[in-house]
Amino acid sequence: MEITGYSASILIGISLGLIGGGGSILTVPVLVYLFTVDTVLATTYSLFVVGSTSLVGSFSYFKKGLIAVKTAIFFGIPSIIAVSLTRQYLLPSIPEYLINFGNFALTRSVLLMLLFAFLMMIASYSMIKKETEEQSASHQPSSSIWVIAQGIMVGIVTGLIGAGGGFLIIPALVNLLKLPMKTAIGTSLIIIAVNSLIGFVFSLRQSQINWSFLLTVTLIAIVGIFIGSYLSTKIDGKKLKPAFGWFVLVMGIYILLKETILK
Repeated sequence: MEITGYSASILIGISLGLIGGGGSILTVPVLVYLFTVDTVLATTYSLFVVGSTSLVGSFSYFKKGLIAVKTAIFFGIPSIIAVSLTRQYLLPSIPEYLINFGNFALTRSVLLMLLFAFLMMIASYSMIKKETEEQSASHQPSSSIWVIAQGIMVGIVTGLIGAGGGFLIIPALVNLLKLPMKTAIGTSLIIIAVNSLIGFVFSLRQSQINWSFLLTVTLIAIVGIFIGSYLSTKIDGKKLKPAFGWFVLVMGIYILLKETILK
């Protein structure tokens, strides 16, 4: 099972390099189901894996001038505050056992995985639906309040489940701030990197880190992002995005069933 887990880890980076998002949504399921890591610890590990991989991936976009630094700061500050507060206060405040429904016990771990499944299905929709930049540009830029609210939402999602939130950030940057898609991807990667790594730092006190294992998974994911970046010059990521979206949808449904009916 570990070999499968390490093989799946490379897909995290390939997805980030090829289509600019979606890979982080795979990290927690890979850690929980293939490496049998505790769910809460898996969200902590995911923050490091996703943050490090996204940081490496953002370098090539920075060299090409495809990162909107001011936008990253404007969007990122409320997001960073939200992820910090979520990891410090919100996540630890969730009880280990919440409620029983007959033979089904809703624990904190199950709640997080159900939330993860729900967000995977939302993410899959954003990947599957067809929307061009021209369609997005037909609307007027949104107010700063909406951008700040979106940043806070991304921070809470990142803090709770360890996903980078690229499936929320990229649509926000394109639809709300009218950034070109490639600039939105580069800007998203740096926002994800900062959010995730700060969230990881705020989790260190509550977590026992197996650094050897964590660095191995991270390095494999980083190799994946180089492969994905290379493939992006050969393959149109937009064509692969819907197919990956269907895969994420199936994964989300599987997690939902596994944590409820199949448990």
